[in-house]
Amino acid sequence: MTTTTEQLGATTLLRFATAGSVDDGKSTLVGRLLHDSKSVLTDQLEAVERVSASRGQDTPDLALLTDGLRAEREQGITIDVAYRYFATARRRFILADTPGHVQYTRNMVTGASTADLAVVLVDARNGMVEQTRRHTAVAALLRVPHVVLAVNKMDLVGYEESVFAAIAEEFTSYAATLGVRNVVAIPLSALAGDNVVEHSPTMDWYGGRTLLEHLESVPVGSDPRQEPARLPVQYVIRPQTAEHLDYRGYAGQIASGVLRVGDAVTVLPSGHTTAVAAIDALGTQTDVAWASQSVTVRLTDDVDVSRGDLIAAGGTAGAPTKDIEASVCHLNERPLHVGARVLLKHTTRTVRAVVEDISYRIDISTLERRPGTEGLQVNDIGHVVLRTAEPLALDPYADNRRTGSFLLIDPADGTTLAAGMADDPFETVRRAAEATTEEDWV
Repeated sequence: MTTTTEQLGATTLLRFATAGSVDDGKSTLVGRLLHDSKSVLTDQLEAVERVSASRGQDTPDLALLTDGLRAEREQGITIDVAYRYFATARRRFILADTPGHVQYTRNMVTGASTADLAVVLVDARNGMVEQTRRHTAVAALLRVPHVVLAVNKMDLVGYEESVFAAIAEEFTSYAATLGVRNVVAIPLSALAGDNVVEHSPTMDWYGGRTLLEHLESVPVGSDPRQEPARLPVQYVIRPQTAEHLDYRGYAGQIASGVLRVGDAVTVLPSGHTTAVAAIDALGTQTDVAWASQSVTVRLTDDVDVSRGDLIAAGGTAGAPTKDIEASVCHLNERPLHVGARVLLKHTTRTVRAVVEDISYRIDISTLERRPGTEGLQVNDIGHVVLRTAEPLALDPYADNRRTGSFLLIDPADGTTLAAGMADDPFETVRRAAEATTEEDWV
Protein backbone atom coordinates (compact mmCIF):
# COMPACT_ATOMS: atom_id res chain seq x y z
CA MET A 1 0.00 0.00 0.00
CA THR A 2 1.36 3.40 -0.91
CA THR A 3 0.38 6.76 0.48
CA THR A 4 1.11 10.17 -0.92
CA THR A 5 2.60 13.05 1.03
CA GLU A 6 -0.76 14.81 0.81
CA GLN A 7 -2.57 11.79 2.27
CA LEU A 8 -0.12 11.48 5.18
CA GLY A 9 -0.44 15.17 5.92
CA ALA A 10 -4.20 14.78 6.27
CA THR A 11 -4.14 11.76 8.59
CA THR A 12 -3.95 11.63 12.36
CA LEU A 13 -1.28 9.91 14.43
CA LEU A 14 -2.04 7.03 16.82
CA ARG A 15 0.56 5.84 19.31
CA PHE A 16 -0.20 2.35 20.58
CA ALA A 17 1.56 -0.39 22.53
CA THR A 18 1.19 -4.16 22.54
CA ALA A 19 1.47 -6.10 25.79
CA GLY A 20 0.81 -9.59 27.07
CA SER A 21 2.39 -12.65 28.59
CA VAL A 22 5.25 -14.65 27.10
CA ASP A 23 4.28 -16.60 23.96
CA ASP A 24 0.90 -14.90 23.62
CA GLY A 25 2.02 -13.92 20.11
CA LYS A 26 2.71 -10.19 20.34
CA SER A 27 5.56 -10.13 17.84
CA THR A 28 3.65 -12.38 15.43
CA LEU A 29 0.64 -10.08 15.68
CA VAL A 30 2.75 -7.01 14.97
CA GLY A 31 4.45 -8.78 12.07
CA ARG A 32 1.07 -9.83 10.65
CA LEU A 33 -0.26 -6.29 11.03
CA LEU A 34 2.73 -4.86 9.16
CA HIS A 35 2.69 -7.59 6.49
CA ASP A 36 -1.02 -7.58 5.71
CA SER A 37 -1.22 -3.78 5.68
CA LYS A 38 1.59 -3.76 3.08
CA SER A 39 3.91 -1.87 5.44
CA VAL A 40 6.93 -4.18 5.02
CA LEU A 41 9.70 -3.40 2.54
CA THR A 42 10.55 -6.13 0.04
CA ASP A 43 14.11 -6.59 1.29
CA GLN A 44 12.86 -6.91 4.89
CA LEU A 45 10.41 -9.63 3.91
CA GLU A 46 13.05 -11.43 1.88
CA ALA A 47 15.42 -11.41 4.86
CA VAL A 48 12.71 -12.88 7.09
CA GLU A 49 11.96 -15.55 4.50
CA ARG A 50 15.64 -16.53 4.33
CA VAL A 51 16.00 -16.82 8.10
CA SER A 52 12.73 -18.76 8.36
CA ALA A 53 13.81 -21.16 5.58
CA SER A 54 17.16 -21.76 7.30
CA ARG A 55 15.23 -22.90 10.36
CA GLY A 56 13.19 -25.34 8.32
CA GLN A 57 9.98 -23.30 8.41
CA ASP A 58 7.66 -23.50 5.40
CA THR A 59 6.21 -20.01 5.88
CA PRO A 60 7.85 -16.72 6.96
CA ASP A 61 8.08 -16.22 10.73
CA LEU A 62 6.52 -12.74 10.90
CA ALA A 63 7.71 -12.28 14.51
CA LEU A 64 11.19 -11.70 13.08
CA LEU A 65 9.98 -8.37 11.67
CA THR A 66 10.01 -6.92 15.21
CA ASP A 67 12.41 -9.11 17.20
CA GLY A 68 15.59 -7.38 16.07
CA LEU A 69 18.05 -8.30 18.82
CA ARG A 70 20.09 -11.47 18.34
CA ALA A 71 19.07 -12.69 21.81
CA GLU A 72 15.43 -12.15 20.92
CA ARG A 73 15.68 -14.21 17.74
CA GLU A 74 17.66 -16.99 19.39
CA GLN A 75 15.31 -17.31 22.38
CA GLY A 76 12.09 -16.50 20.55
CA ILE A 77 11.17 -13.76 23.03
CA THR A 78 10.95 -9.98 23.07
CA ILE A 79 13.40 -8.25 25.43
CA ASP A 80 13.52 -4.60 24.41
CA VAL A 81 10.74 -2.26 23.28
CA ALA A 82 10.57 -2.47 19.49
CA TYR A 83 9.20 0.67 17.86
CA ARG A 84 7.72 0.50 14.38
CA TYR A 85 6.37 3.29 12.21
CA PHE A 86 3.79 2.62 9.50
CA ALA A 87 0.85 4.27 7.82
CA THR A 88 -2.37 3.54 5.97
CA ALA A 89 -4.47 5.92 3.91
CA ARG A 90 -6.51 6.75 7.02
CA ARG A 91 -3.93 7.12 9.78
CA ARG A 92 -0.24 7.10 10.78
CA PHE A 93 0.97 4.84 13.58
CA ILE A 94 3.82 4.60 16.07
CA LEU A 95 3.76 1.09 17.53
CA ALA A 96 5.64 -0.07 20.63
CA ASP A 97 5.96 -3.86 20.88
CA THR A 98 6.74 -4.44 24.57
CA PRO A 99 8.19 -7.54 26.32
CA GLY A 100 6.05 -10.09 28.13
CA HIS A 101 8.46 -11.38 30.80
CA VAL A 102 7.94 -10.19 34.37
CA GLN A 103 11.53 -8.93 34.58
CA TYR A 104 10.90 -6.61 31.62
CA THR A 105 7.76 -4.97 33.04
CA ARG A 106 9.71 -1.69 33.17
CA ASN A 107 9.97 -1.82 29.37
CA MET A 108 6.20 -2.14 29.14
CA VAL A 109 5.96 1.01 31.29
CA THR A 110 8.26 2.78 28.83
CA GLY A 111 6.25 1.72 25.79
CA ALA A 112 2.84 2.54 27.28
CA SER A 113 3.77 5.87 28.89
CA THR A 114 3.00 7.87 25.74
CA ALA A 115 0.44 5.49 24.18
CA ASP A 116 -3.09 6.48 23.20
CA LEU A 117 -4.09 2.82 23.10
CA ALA A 118 -2.85 -0.48 24.54
CA VAL A 119 -3.41 -3.85 22.89
CA VAL A 120 -3.36 -6.54 25.60
CA LEU A 121 -2.98 -10.03 24.15
CA VAL A 122 -4.36 -13.17 25.73
CA ASP A 123 -3.70 -16.73 24.53
CA ALA A 124 -7.16 -18.24 23.96
CA ARG A 125 -5.91 -21.57 25.35
CA ASN A 126 -4.70 -20.11 28.65
CA GLY A 127 -7.08 -17.21 29.28
CA MET A 128 -6.07 -14.42 31.64
CA VAL A 129 -2.80 -15.01 33.48
CA GLU A 130 -0.80 -12.98 36.00
CA GLN A 131 0.97 -10.91 33.33
CA THR A 132 -2.39 -10.05 31.75
CA ARG A 133 -3.48 -8.53 35.05
CA ARG A 134 -0.12 -6.83 35.56
CA HIS A 135 -0.11 -5.19 32.13
CA THR A 136 -3.73 -4.11 32.44
CA ALA A 137 -2.97 -2.54 35.81
CA VAL A 138 0.03 -0.69 34.35
CA ALA A 139 -2.16 0.61 31.50
CA ALA A 140 -4.66 1.86 34.10
CA LEU A 141 -1.93 3.48 36.20
CA LEU A 142 -0.53 5.25 33.13
CA ARG A 143 -4.02 6.42 32.14
CA VAL A 144 -3.88 4.91 28.64
CA PRO A 145 -7.17 6.17 27.14
CA HIS A 146 -8.12 3.05 25.15
CA VAL A 147 -7.57 -0.67 25.76
CA VAL A 148 -8.06 -3.50 23.26
CA LEU A 149 -8.33 -7.10 24.44
CA ALA A 150 -6.91 -9.23 21.62
CA VAL A 151 -7.82 -12.89 22.21
CA ASN A 152 -5.15 -14.54 20.07
CA LYS A 153 -4.65 -18.10 18.81
CA MET A 154 -8.37 -18.67 18.25
CA ASP A 155 -7.36 -21.24 15.61
CA LEU A 156 -6.01 -23.45 18.40
CA VAL A 157 -9.39 -23.58 20.21
CA GLY A 158 -11.46 -24.31 17.13
CA TYR A 159 -12.59 -20.69 16.76
CA GLU A 160 -15.13 -21.31 19.54
CA GLU A 161 -17.22 -18.24 20.39
CA SER A 162 -17.79 -19.47 23.95
CA VAL A 163 -14.03 -19.43 24.66
CA PHE A 164 -13.75 -15.85 23.46
CA ALA A 165 -16.86 -14.72 25.36
CA ALA A 166 -15.62 -16.18 28.67
CA ILE A 167 -12.22 -14.47 28.39
CA ALA A 168 -13.79 -11.16 27.34
CA GLU A 169 -16.17 -11.24 30.32
CA GLU A 170 -13.38 -11.98 32.81
CA PHE A 171 -11.11 -9.29 31.37
CA THR A 172 -13.84 -6.64 31.30
CA SER A 173 -14.73 -7.40 34.91
CA TYR A 174 -11.11 -7.02 35.99
CA ALA A 175 -10.70 -3.84 33.94
CA ALA A 176 -13.75 -2.40 35.69
CA THR A 177 -12.04 -2.75 39.08
CA LEU A 178 -9.19 -0.63 37.70
CA GLY A 179 -11.41 2.07 36.21
CA VAL A 180 -10.33 1.22 32.65
CA ARG A 181 -12.81 2.57 30.13
CA ASN A 182 -13.26 1.93 26.42
CA VAL A 183 -12.38 -1.78 26.43
CA VAL A 184 -12.90 -3.44 23.03
CA ALA A 185 -12.47 -7.22 22.66
CA ILE A 186 -11.42 -8.76 19.32
CA PRO A 187 -10.99 -12.51 18.60
CA LEU A 188 -8.10 -13.20 16.21
CA SER A 189 -5.35 -15.47 15.02
CA ALA A 190 -2.13 -13.61 14.31
CA LEU A 191 -0.57 -16.66 12.71
CA ALA A 192 -3.43 -17.19 10.25
CA GLY A 193 -4.31 -13.51 9.86
CA ASP A 194 -7.90 -13.80 11.13
CA ASN A 195 -9.39 -10.41 12.12
CA VAL A 196 -6.02 -8.66 12.10
CA VAL A 197 -6.37 -6.75 8.83
CA GLU A 198 -8.93 -8.90 7.02
CA HIS A 199 -12.16 -10.30 8.47
CA SER A 200 -12.06 -13.96 9.39
CA PRO A 201 -14.18 -16.34 7.28
CA THR A 202 -14.07 -18.86 10.15
CA MET A 203 -15.51 -16.54 12.85
CA ASP A 204 -18.74 -15.35 11.23
CA TRP A 205 -20.22 -15.06 14.74
CA TYR A 206 -18.02 -11.99 15.31
CA GLY A 207 -19.56 -8.90 13.76
CA GLY A 208 -17.10 -6.27 15.00
CA ARG A 209 -14.16 -4.54 13.36
CA THR A 210 -10.79 -6.05 12.62
CA LEU A 211 -7.86 -4.86 14.69
CA LEU A 212 -6.61 -2.53 11.96
CA GLU A 213 -10.09 -1.11 11.37
CA HIS A 214 -10.37 -0.33 15.07
CA LEU A 215 -6.89 1.25 15.16
CA GLU A 216 -7.82 3.41 12.17
CA SER A 217 -11.09 4.63 13.68
CA VAL A 218 -10.56 4.95 17.44
CA PRO A 219 -10.71 8.59 18.62
CA VAL A 220 -7.26 10.08 19.25
CA GLY A 221 -6.44 12.67 21.87
CA SER A 222 -8.79 15.06 23.57
CA ASP A 223 -10.15 18.46 22.69
CA PRO A 224 -7.34 20.96 23.46
CA ARG A 225 -9.98 23.60 24.12
CA GLN A 226 -11.09 21.65 27.19
CA GLU A 227 -7.59 21.52 28.72
CA PRO A 228 -5.70 24.30 30.53
CA ALA A 229 -2.79 25.66 28.51
CA ARG A 230 0.72 24.59 29.54
CA LEU A 231 3.97 25.61 27.82
CA PRO A 232 7.22 24.33 29.38
CA VAL A 233 9.96 26.77 28.37
CA GLN A 234 12.73 25.00 26.50
CA TYR A 235 14.80 27.97 25.35
CA VAL A 236 14.88 31.76 25.68
CA ILE A 237 15.40 33.47 22.31
CA ARG A 238 17.14 36.83 22.56
CA PRO A 239 18.87 37.64 19.20
CA GLN A 240 19.95 41.22 20.12
CA THR A 241 20.51 42.03 16.47
CA ALA A 242 19.72 45.27 14.69
CA GLU A 243 16.70 43.62 13.09
CA HIS A 244 15.43 42.11 16.35
CA LEU A 245 16.82 44.51 18.90
CA ASP A 246 14.08 44.10 21.51
CA TYR A 247 12.95 40.57 20.64
CA ARG A 248 12.51 38.24 23.61
CA GLY A 249 10.70 34.96 23.00
CA TYR A 250 10.16 31.78 25.00
CA ALA A 251 10.30 28.64 22.90
CA GLY A 252 8.89 25.18 23.66
CA GLN A 253 6.29 22.59 22.78
CA ILE A 254 2.79 23.23 24.09
CA ALA A 255 2.03 20.34 26.46
CA SER A 256 -1.72 20.89 26.66
CA GLY A 257 -4.49 23.32 25.84
CA VAL A 258 -4.65 26.31 23.52
CA LEU A 259 -2.73 29.61 23.66
CA ARG A 260 -4.10 32.75 22.01
CA VAL A 261 -2.74 36.24 21.65
CA GLY A 262 -4.16 38.28 24.52
CA ASP A 263 -4.59 35.34 26.91
CA ALA A 264 -3.70 35.96 30.54
CA VAL A 265 -0.92 33.63 31.69
CA THR A 266 1.09 32.91 34.81
CA VAL A 267 4.80 32.12 34.82
CA LEU A 268 5.65 29.35 37.28
CA PRO A 269 7.20 28.87 39.75
CA SER A 270 7.68 32.64 40.17
CA GLY A 271 3.93 33.36 39.98
CA HIS A 272 4.31 36.47 37.79
CA THR A 273 1.18 37.23 35.76
CA THR A 274 1.19 38.75 32.29
CA ALA A 275 -0.42 38.17 28.87
CA VAL A 276 0.51 36.67 25.50
CA ALA A 277 1.67 39.47 23.17
CA ALA A 278 2.52 37.35 20.11
CA ILE A 279 2.97 33.74 19.00
CA ASP A 280 5.54 32.69 16.40
CA ALA A 281 5.26 29.28 14.71
CA LEU A 282 7.41 28.05 11.82
CA GLY A 283 8.82 31.51 11.31
CA THR A 284 5.49 33.32 11.01
CA GLN A 285 3.16 34.99 13.48
CA THR A 286 -0.13 33.35 14.40
CA ASP A 287 -3.00 34.28 16.67
CA VAL A 288 -3.52 30.82 18.14
CA ALA A 289 -1.53 27.62 18.83
CA TRP A 290 -2.46 24.34 20.49
CA ALA A 291 -1.05 21.24 22.15
CA SER A 292 1.92 19.46 20.49
CA GLN A 293 2.85 22.51 18.40
CA SER A 294 6.34 23.94 18.90
CA VAL A 295 6.10 27.71 19.20
CA THR A 296 7.79 30.83 20.49
CA VAL A 297 5.68 33.00 22.78
CA ARG A 298 6.28 36.69 23.47
CA LEU A 299 4.81 38.29 26.58
CA THR A 300 3.47 41.80 27.16
CA ASP A 301 5.57 42.39 30.29
CA ASP A 302 9.32 42.10 30.79
CA VAL A 303 9.19 39.33 33.42
CA ASP A 304 11.96 36.95 34.43
CA VAL A 305 11.47 33.70 32.48
CA SER A 306 14.11 31.03 31.94
CA ARG A 307 14.46 27.44 30.77
CA GLY A 308 12.46 25.11 33.00
CA ASP A 309 9.75 27.64 33.80
CA LEU A 310 6.14 26.85 32.93
CA ILE A 311 3.83 29.30 31.18
CA ALA A 312 0.29 28.37 32.24
CA ALA A 313 -3.16 29.71 31.51
CA GLY A 314 -3.96 32.26 34.18
CA GLY A 315 -5.63 30.86 37.29
CA THR A 316 -5.55 27.18 36.21
CA ALA A 317 -2.35 25.93 37.86
CA GLY A 318 -1.89 24.91 41.46
CA ALA A 319 0.66 26.54 43.71
CA PRO A 320 4.24 25.33 43.14
CA THR A 321 5.48 23.11 45.93
CA LYS A 322 8.63 21.41 47.21
CA ASP A 323 6.67 18.51 48.75
CA ILE A 324 5.54 15.95 46.20
CA GLU A 325 3.55 12.76 46.66
CA ALA A 326 3.57 10.43 43.69
CA SER A 327 3.31 6.92 42.36
CA VAL A 328 6.55 5.70 40.78
CA CYS A 329 7.53 2.77 38.56
CA HIS A 330 11.07 1.78 39.52
CA LEU A 331 13.08 1.08 36.36
CA ASN A 332 16.62 0.55 37.61
CA GLU A 333 18.39 -2.55 38.93
CA ARG A 334 19.58 -0.48 41.89
CA PRO A 335 16.90 -0.33 44.64
CA LEU A 336 15.36 2.99 45.66
CA HIS A 337 15.51 3.61 49.42
CA VAL A 338 14.35 6.31 51.81
CA GLY A 339 16.99 9.02 52.04
CA ALA A 340 18.19 8.59 48.44
CA ARG A 341 19.32 11.82 46.82
CA VAL A 342 18.15 12.10 43.23
CA LEU A 343 17.52 14.52 40.41
CA LEU A 344 13.89 15.12 39.46
CA LYS A 345 13.22 16.05 35.82
CA HIS A 346 9.81 17.61 35.22
CA THR A 347 9.16 18.78 31.64
CA THR A 348 12.18 21.01 30.91
CA ARG A 349 13.17 21.59 34.55
CA THR A 350 15.60 19.47 36.58
CA VAL A 351 16.01 19.96 40.34
CA ARG A 352 17.66 18.15 43.24
CA ALA A 353 15.40 16.05 45.47
CA VAL A 354 15.47 13.54 48.32
CA VAL A 355 13.21 10.54 48.92
CA GLU A 356 11.64 11.28 52.31
CA ASP A 357 9.35 8.26 52.50
CA ILE A 358 8.25 5.17 50.57
CA SER A 359 4.70 4.84 51.82
CA TYR A 360 4.01 1.47 50.22
CA ARG A 361 4.58 -0.66 47.15
CA ILE A 362 1.74 -2.16 45.14
CA ASP A 363 1.27 -5.85 44.45
CA ILE A 364 0.44 -5.33 40.79
CA SER A 365 -1.48 -8.62 40.56
CA THR A 366 -3.84 -8.04 43.52
CA LEU A 367 -3.47 -4.22 43.85
CA GLU A 368 -2.81 -4.73 47.57
CA ARG A 369 -0.47 -2.31 49.32
CA ARG A 370 2.68 -3.82 50.84
CA PRO A 371 5.09 -2.09 53.28
CA GLY A 372 7.73 0.01 51.57
CA THR A 373 10.30 -0.36 54.32
CA GLU A 374 12.65 -2.40 52.13
CA GLY A 375 12.53 0.14 49.34
CA LEU A 376 11.55 -0.35 45.72
CA GLN A 377 13.19 -3.01 43.56
CA VAL A 378 13.32 -3.05 39.76
CA ASN A 379 9.80 -3.26 38.23
CA ASP A 380 8.16 -2.32 41.56
CA ILE A 381 5.39 0.27 41.63
CA GLY A 382 4.98 2.23 44.82
CA HIS A 383 4.01 5.50 46.45
CA VAL A 384 6.73 7.94 47.54
CA VAL A 385 7.09 11.31 49.21
CA LEU A 386 9.75 13.62 47.75
CA ARG A 387 11.25 16.90 48.91
CA THR A 388 12.75 19.07 46.18
CA ALA A 389 15.32 21.84 46.46
CA GLU A 390 13.18 24.18 44.33
CA PRO A 391 9.40 24.45 43.95
CA LEU A 392 7.75 22.68 41.02
CA ALA A 393 4.40 23.24 39.33
CA LEU A 394 3.08 19.73 38.77
CA ASP A 395 -0.47 18.98 37.70
CA PRO A 396 -2.11 15.80 39.03
CA TYR A 397 -1.22 13.02 36.58
CA ALA A 398 -4.89 12.05 36.36
CA ASP A 399 -5.56 15.52 34.89
CA ASN A 400 -2.52 15.94 32.66
CA ARG A 401 -0.17 13.11 31.62
CA ARG A 402 2.48 15.51 30.29
CA THR A 403 2.80 17.96 33.17
CA GLY A 404 1.89 15.44 35.87
CA SER A 405 4.77 13.07 35.10
CA PHE A 406 8.47 13.21 35.92
CA LEU A 407 11.67 11.15 36.02
CA LEU A 408 13.97 10.39 38.92
CA ILE A 409 17.62 10.36 37.84
CA ASP A 410 20.82 9.19 39.53
CA PRO A 411 22.92 12.36 40.02
CA ALA A 412 26.15 10.33 39.91
CA ASP A 413 25.88 8.83 36.43
CA GLY A 414 22.69 10.27 34.91
CA THR A 415 20.84 6.94 34.60
CA THR A 416 17.06 6.89 34.93
CA LEU A 417 15.88 5.41 38.23
CA ALA A 418 12.10 5.73 38.15
CA ALA A 419 9.15 7.20 36.29
CA GLY A 420 6.78 9.18 38.49
CA MET A 421 3.16 10.30 38.38
CA ALA A 422 2.08 13.13 40.66
CA ASP A 423 -0.55 12.34 43.31
CA ASP A 424 -1.93 8.79 43.40
CA PRO A 425 -3.34 7.76 40.01
CA PHE A 426 -4.38 4.34 41.37
CA GLU A 427 -6.47 6.02 44.07
CA THR A 428 -8.13 8.12 41.36
CA VAL A 429 -8.70 4.94 39.33
CA ARG A 430 -10.29 3.20 42.30
CA ARG A 431 -12.64 6.11 42.98
CA ALA A 432 -13.62 6.22 39.30
CA ALA A 433 -14.34 2.48 39.31
CA GLU A 434 -16.51 2.75 42.42
CA ALA A 435 -18.51 5.59 40.86
CA THR A 436 -18.98 3.89 37.50
CA THR A 437 -22.02 1.77 36.73
CA GLU A 438 -21.89 -1.41 34.70
CA GLU A 439 -23.66 0.25 31.76
CA ASP A 440 -20.63 2.52 31.20
CA TRP A 441 -18.39 -0.37 30.13
CA VAL A 442 -17.93 -1.26 26.49
